[in-house]
Amino acid sequence: MSLDKDAVRNIAFLARIRVPEESLEPLVGELDNIIGWVEQLAEVDTDGVAPMTSVAAMVMPKREDVVNDGDCRDQVLANAPEPEGAFYTVPKVVE
Repeated sequence: MSLDKDAVRNIAFLARIRVPEESLEPLVGELDNIIGWVEQLAEVDTDGVAPMTSVAAMVMPKREDVVNDGDCRDQVLANAPEPEGAFYTVPKVVE
């Protein structure tokens, strides 16, 4: 795929990037190179290759999934501007 100045100008507009007119021509070459690399990657056969989250083979550490109530109600309510008992108070929204 080959780009021209109008395509680069349109890409810059869509990306909301202000690019001066004199910078468009160098960007044409750079974006052409990037698109060429992406097209090369599309040619690589990845069938049977498992997705990876890291280049190093490792197992992500996991913690025990325990359900609890946090047992810190008083600490949480300490951040409320006007708590009432064990609850937050909020201004009335609907009349």
